[in-house]
Order: sequence, then C-alpha cells, then structure tokens
Amino acid sequence: MKFESITPHAIATELGDRVRIARLNADLTQKELAKKAGISVKAITNSEKGKSTLESFVAILVALEMTEQLNAFIPKQEISPVQLAKLQGKKRQRATGTHIATSKSKETPSW
Repeated sequence: MKFESITPHAIATELGDRVRIARLNADLTQKELAKKAGISVKAITNSEKGKSTLESFVAILVALEMTEQLNAFIPKQEISPVQLAKLQGKKRQRATGTHIATSKSKETPSW
C-alpha cells in the first residue's frame, strides 16, 4: 500500500488492521494481548480501529514482539551537519573581557 496518497485517518486505520492481523497470527485474544501489553482491552480495541495512543501502540508492538518493525516504520535519522550548525546558532569567536566602567574622578564632596 502506498501511503503518500491517502489521508492520515486511512493510514491509522490500515495500521490498526495490521495490529489486528498480527494479534490473530499470534493466536491471542484482545484480552490476552491487553494483559501481556499491560494496557486495557479498550486500548487494544481502539488500536485495532486506528485510534490508538502512541504509548499503547508501542506497548502492543512490544507484547507482539514486533519492536524490530519500528526500524522499518521510522528509521533512525542523523541530523545533517548543516542543520546542526543552524541549531547551534552563532558561536562566540573571542572573549570580550570585563568591561571596566569609566567614571568621573572620584571627588570627595565638600560638606
């Protein structure tokens, strides 16, 4: 399935279908998967409908022993040197030293 041309809702629904199929292939009921993942049955149901929180989705992947799929799902990316330089901003080139305030000569008031 090409994800470029479909809506976010359709992608979430497709991911939910994939979670359901993975659960069925693992021969687990929703209740068994919920217990194994440490989340509620409602969270499993929502995930299979494509309405999961990220934390629940990851807990399901862990319970189904599918965390390696995350590398294909969202590969780790390195920040480019150009972007890193932009994020660091302008670095100081030299120290300015301490500024000594020049004040008028200290005169003692004549009272």
